[in-house]
Amino acid sequence: MLTLISSHVARVPAAARTAASACELAICVAILGASTGCASLSPPFDKMKSSQMTVYRLQNFEPPTQPQAQAGANGWQIPAVIQQWIQTGASLLPPGLLPPGLIPGTGPNPSAATDAPRFHGFRVLDYQPVEDSALKAEIVNVFGSKSSFQNSGSSCMFAEFGFAIAQPNVPTPADILVSLSCEHIQSYNFVWPYGQDGLTPEASKKIVAIALRLFQGR
Repeated sequence: MLTLISSHVARVPAAARTAASACELAICVAILGASTGCASLSPPFDKMKSSQMTVYRLQNFEPPTQPQAQAGANGWQIPAVIQQWIQTGASLLPPGLLPPGLIPGTGPNPSAATDAPRFHGFRVLDYQPVEDSALKAEIVNVFGSKSSFQNSGSSCMFAEFGFAIAQPNVPTPADILVSLSCEHIQSYNFVWPYGQDGLTPEASKKIVAIALRLFQGR
């Protein structure tokens, strides 16, 4: 039997045997990559999985101070892009994660609080340090994957969340504003690694899931 197998292999052309071997190698590499999650993260996120992180819930819109406010029954009007988000994408967020006042009956109207703590100009409603290593990995996987981003259809920035991620050997954290209503991000203190800064729908869902785990709907 061994002789028969050997003679059969010998009759296969060398080029065919080489092609088959290359194919087998490619399959093995693909299987190995899938099993080990070999997709690399873009810098600087590839070095941030164990970094200190803080996530902020932000007031995405505050009415202008008087006498600037002119429109609306209360002297101000929610921007059209946020109104559209309320009707569509805001359904991703439970009421406890929505900025107050955007949906009638879910909280007080937003107010311009000059003495409130702020994250890049946006009022901080709540914040949580990220302690869980798996959740840290999820955060850097979102921001470190090019597939999370697309060309932005809007340049507006009404941020609902902020992320501060410590950078190795850099004194300032990598800060990221996330606007789900604008489907747009804005980065600070580091070079954004992509040509796009618009969020894909899948990336938006992942950020909502991260926020839910951190803030638990409050």
